[in-house]
Amino acid sequence: MCRLCDPRKPDLPCPTRRDFIKVGMVAGASATAASLVVSGNAAAQEAAAETLPDGIGEPGRRVLIKGGVVLSMDDDVGNFAVGDVLIEGSRIIEVGANIDAGDAAVLNADGKIVLPGFIDTHHHQFETALRSQLSNGILINDGRPANEQNYYDTILQKFSLVYRPEDVYINELFGSIAQLDAGVTTVMDVSQIHHSPEHSDAAIEALGDAGRRAVFGYFEGWGDRAKYPQDARRIKEQYFSSDDQLLTMVMGGEIYLPGYEESWKIGRELDLPVALHVVGTFGMQPTFDELGAAGQFGPDNIFIHMTGMSEDGWKHAADAGAHVSLAVPIEMHMRHGTPPIQKAIDMGMDISLSSDVECTMTADMFTQMRGLVTLQRMEANAKALAGEDYPELMTTLDAVKAATMGGAKGLKLDSKIGSLTPGKEADIILLDSEAINVAPLNNVPGAIVTLMERSNVDSVIVAGKVKKWKGQLLGFDVPRLTSELEQSRDYLFEAAGVERNLFA
Repeated sequence: MCRLCDPRKPDLPCPTRRDFIKVGMVAGASATAASLVVSGNAAAQEAAAETLPDGIGEPGRRVLIKGGVVLSMDDDVGNFAVGDVLIEGSRIIEVGANIDAGDAAVLNADGKIVLPGFIDTHHHQFETALRSQLSNGILINDGRPANEQNYYDTILQKFSLVYRPEDVYINELFGSIAQLDAGVTTVMDVSQIHHSPEHSDAAIEALGDAGRRAVFGYFEGWGDRAKYPQDARRIKEQYFSSDDQLLTMVMGGEIYLPGYEESWKIGRELDLPVALHVVGTFGMQPTFDELGAAGQFGPDNIFIHMTGMSEDGWKHAADAGAHVSLAVPIEMHMRHGTPPIQKAIDMGMDISLSSDVECTMTADMFTQMRGLVTLQRMEANAKALAGEDYPELMTTLDAVKAATMGGAKGLKLDSKIGSLTPGKEADIILLDSEAINVAPLNNVPGAIVTLMERSNVDSVIVAGKVKKWKGQLLGFDVPRLTSELEQSRDYLFEAAGVERNLFA
């Protein structure tokens, strides 16, 4: 059962459960218009699910992903032109060229690239219903009429203020499963929508119902019922008391907000990483420098964007072992400042990738990887053409690393995920290397970064459980969820007083 289940209609399947597939097939026989839609969606999922061996993802069940091109992202494990990955329950137990797994269930990976799932270290999932609404927008109003619609005024000061808990739930849920479909098995959700404890609970519930790995970012909210940052203690105790689960927690600590010191204090008392946007556009450089000079930075900090910061600020961040999350396409598009890719590299800092806001740009990792590698190379190549000394050119393998192990390190989950390493959780994706936009395969990281997009994501496994198989997302009534998201969108536009113009 989830928030979208209707107790008045117990015969309708839960739209967020694996049992939607078989129950939905039965419900579809009633022949109403709505059930026919459910039936069609369920039938496609049933057809895909029937090709899966029984018991996948259950404790003790061994599954062999066999015959794929294995990109492990672990130098000690290595890569295999033809290789296997053996899973038992939720964990990887062996990676090799030809594994003898006895009676293990076999998943045929012929023609597929097998690699760890992508990790997005910064995604505002509450904005899913606002996709592309701000596709031409920048961060803040610069006085030009064309920029009257901007992120701060339009999204944060109009739309976000009218969200109800039910809007939070469907936006978070739909954004999660859409990224699952694109091979993003882990996200840090940075939803500045915590207007009440009920809003926070709805976000956490949606992340859980999506069934993927997620880091709940507890950031600010607005209004009389907002309990940030104090409610972090209740949230941590109620939802995150165990480390052995798919959901973990990060504390938001935005230094452009009054009282940020308290959020940092509470986050560290609760042993949570402290994440924040670091953007020169908002005039936070002096505060950032002061915090760094005072020794307030640490390896528990996740700095998002890091645009417009001083040399001293960068040195303090690097010396403290802080992490940098880059949203390269968004940073270029929305006037955050030039993405500091080379600066982070020069300072020896780990880089991860983040999709940021779907009100402006898509949330798949292929877009992020291409943005990262092409911008770094553009700037390096410009120096080379000018006869100047230039840095090493980033490779496509570097980009894949940022989208996998880079994200795992940034979210402090690298002991669990980010590579196909025996002992780690089985968060694995299979990419179709025989598709018309890729074949013939000549270079594995090159194909992933320069040729592929979300349609190449054939299969997705999270903690040993198959969430997508043979191109079909499993366990979700997508037409029903799409309808719920559209209803939320209609409410949000009306409540915010924003006209929905399809051709603006």
